Parts: sequence; C-alpha cells; structure tokens
Amino acid sequence: MSGILDHLSIGFGVAFSVTNVLVAAIGSFFGTMVGVLPGLGPINGVAMLIPIAFAMNLPPETALILLASVYVGAEYGGRITSILLNVPGEASAIMTTLDGYPLARQGLANVALSLSAWSAFFGAIVSVTGIILLAPLLAQWALAFGPAEYFVLMVFAFCCLTSLLGKQPVKGVLAAMLGLAISVIGVDANSGVYRYTFDSVHLADGIDFVVVVIALFAVSEMLEMLEKVVAGHSVEVKPSGRKLFNLKELAFTWWSVVRSALVGFGVGVLPGAGASVAAAVAYSQEKRIIENKDPNAKFGKGDMRGLVAPEAAATASAIGSFVPMLTLGVPGSGTTAVMMGALTLYNITPGPVLFDTKPELVWGLIASLFIANVLLFIMNVPMVRVFSKVLSVPAWMMVPGILCISYIGVYAINAGSFDLYMVVGIGALGYFLRKFGVPMAPLVLGVVLGDMMEQNLRRALSITNGELNVLYASPVSMGLWIAAIAVVVLPQLMRFLRKRRKAAAAEQ
Repeated sequence: MSGILDHLSIGFGVAFSVTNVLVAAIGSFFGTMVGVLPGLGPINGVAMLIPIAFAMNLPPETALILLASVYVGAEYGGRITSILLNVPGEASAIMTTLDGYPLARQGLANVALSLSAWSAFFGAIVSVTGIILLAPLLAQWALAFGPAEYFVLMVFAFCCLTSLLGKQPVKGVLAAMLGLAISVIGVDANSGVYRYTFDSVHLADGIDFVVVVIALFAVSEMLEMLEKVVAGHSVEVKPSGRKLFNLKELAFTWWSVVRSALVGFGVGVLPGAGASVAAAVAYSQEKRIIENKDPNAKFGKGDMRGLVAPEAAATASAIGSFVPMLTLGVPGSGTTAVMMGALTLYNITPGPVLFDTKPELVWGLIASLFIANVLLFIMNVPMVRVFSKVLSVPAWMMVPGILCISYIGVYAINAGSFDLYMVVGIGALGYFLRKFGVPMAPLVLGVVLGDMMEQNLRRALSITNGELNVLYASPVSMGLWIAAIAVVVLPQLMRFLRKRRKAAAAEQ
C-alpha cells in the first residue's frame, strides 16, 4: 500500500503542475466539443491533436495528459446531443438515447444531463481507483483472452440483446440481423472476396459506422419530426424545470450506477472490447435486473436507471482501456491505439517495463485522469441549463441545423458524396422501420459487434485449422458460454415460474 501511495505522490506532483492542469482543462473542453459533434468521436479528436502536441514540443507526459483529457471529454460530450436531440455524438452514446431522449421530451432535460454527468463521473472514479489498485493483476487476466474468448464475449453481448427486444422479439431479431448484414458488406479481409457490394467500388470498404448511426438516429428522427409538423402536431418539448437531480433521484439510480461502473471497468480492461460494448452490456443487465423486480419499469420510455447505466459503463470502460495499453503494450480501444502511436513519436514503448522506466509518465497520466474528470464534472454541471436551451430552438430551425451538422460529420469521413446518399437511403429505411415498431438499438449493435465477432471467429478457427472445440476449450470461454445461455434461459424460466405461481394462486 505504501508503494502505491508513493507512486501516487509522484503522479499528482506531475499532474498538479500549472502547465499540466491547464492542458487537462483545455483537453477536457475540446474533448467535450468533439463528443457533441456527430461523426467526430474520440479517435478523431485525439488524432487531430497529436501533430499539434508534437509540434509544440510538449513533454511526453504533458502530451499524454492532453490526449487522455480529450478522450475522456469526448465520452462526456457524446451524451449531450444523445439526450437533447436523439443524435449520438459517438458510438458509446447510442444506448444513452434510449432513455435520455424521452426524459428530455418530458421536460427533464436538465435532470437527465446532470444525472448523466454524475454517473459518468462516478464511473470514471471507480475506473481510476481500479487502475491504481488492480492494474498488474488485471493485465494478467486480460492475457487469458484470445480470439476464441473474444468471439464468445461477442456472443454473450448478443445474448444480452434479448433484454432489448421488448415484447416483440421477432422484430428485435430482425433488427440485429439487419445490423449484422450491414457489417459484412465490403471486401473480406481474409480472402479478398467482394461481399454484397453490387459491383459498386464505393461499397468495397463497407459502410462506415458513423453513416449508419447518423442515418438511423438523426435522419430518421428528423423525418418523424417533419411528419408531425406536416400533420399539424406540435413537436415542441416541455420546458426544462429543475437545474439538477435531487437526492431522491440519486438514491433511485445509485445501485444502477455502481453495478454499471464495475461492468464498464471489467469490459474496458479487455483489449478491443470498447465503450460501446460496455454500454450495451450494462444497459441490458440493468433492464433485466430491474424489470424482474419491477414490472412497471419504463426502460426505453424515460427511466433514469436506463440513462445512468450506459453513461457510467462507457466512461469506466474508456478509462479501463488504459490498463492493457500501459501494462501490456496492447491498445484497449481504437483511441488508445492512436495514443500508443503518439508515444512512439517520443520513442516510448508502452508495456510492463514502463512502470519502472517512466513512473512519472504512467502515474502522472493516472493522476491526470482523476483531475480531468473532476474538471469535466465542474464544467458540465453548471452548463446544464445552457445545453438544454437547444430544446427551445423552434423545429423549423432545428431540423435543418441538425441535418447540416450531421452531414458535415458524415462528409468529413471520406470526403465523398456517396456517404451522403447512403445516409439518405439508410435514414429512410430507419424511418420506415420505426413506423413498424422495429427497435434501433439491436440494429446498431449488430453493426458495431458484427465485424469484431467475425474477425475473432476467423482468427480462432485459423489457429486450429477449423477445429470448433477451440471455441469452448478454455475455462474463460466455457464460463462465457454458460453466462450467455443463462442470460437467455433464466428470464424465460423466471417468467414461466411466475405464471405457474399466479395460476396456482388463482385456482386456490
């Protein structure tokens, strides 16, 4: 314990220098703005600042603090447009839209924004504490995950989708299948075969995730708003009342925040899993736990527990992804992979020896993650009322404004007009799917997880020359298979037993 305290004193000594505190504040603010803008996301935000940090001759610890602050700030910022406009700022904020946006439409935008900021802050604190106490141990655990284990983890994530399918599971499965179909479009990385491209060179690289998200959320939402305006219905939301959540709401959501933060950190430690997987698993877990206890829960219609769960998990996962980067030299997410590239510019190789050779860098980064989250919490809570003013913009201005921002984000990906046409087409498809009651969350998660699932299955089978027993050979993969089956079977069994008890009670 004394060794940890000594290391932390070194870290806070680095992080509390005037330059590094200022850099953390600038990075946090810039990251929040990056998270707000659809299509940018933390990877692009970090990538944009690397040449600037290197050109300014910043010391490596200062540069890493800047990039880490942008990363965490983007996780905070992504929730703002998700809650206010139903437009996820980045991938991990998709689950936030499910209950955050309905809360905003009910006049609780201020409460939703402040509650999500608190849950993100708590998730970050849990994750930073976990890094301090458990980094070496967790690094060894992460080594137990090979391609087969990652494939089974993705299967487990899909099984968790069963709680998102609602009362019409067929429509939910259809949405997930559509998402998987979109994820396999493009050139097969192993064989070089063109799949579902219809001889179009524009589809050779597949359909970008940002295009799908913007289309399904921003464009289809705007089409629904236009439909209401044309029909003469009002699309105005109730004015936001209270500025902050109260103690009753804090107590109501407390255990959801705690459970989701722990889930997010656990997923974040796994290299490549990412904040979007953590948010989906945490939301599914809370929905299942709470609906078993409270059949009147309003998940998907404005339940505060459905808002805090993905926020706590996503931020905890983002910070947890630093564990494999620092301890193993393996990027925990796409953003930490970019940050590893930044370290190579300084001739620094992340890995186990980094804790001994560059303690000021590692512990300075860990301390700055704590400081950056405090700064983000202080920034975000007072600005809740400012953010919620977006909802007072009239529909005739908001619709074209959101579409313009969304199209700029899409165009910035490849600077090609084809992506813009794809947004229109997929957006129209999303609009009609919504009209038929098909949920969007399984579709988007199918796009997110499909490619990762396929690649890890291919790698696992290539190692064993096609032997399927690799998928259940290790204790980790066997445990995940059992958990996946339990997630699907147990809720059905519980419902069956409840019906039998009710029937028995009625006969008496």
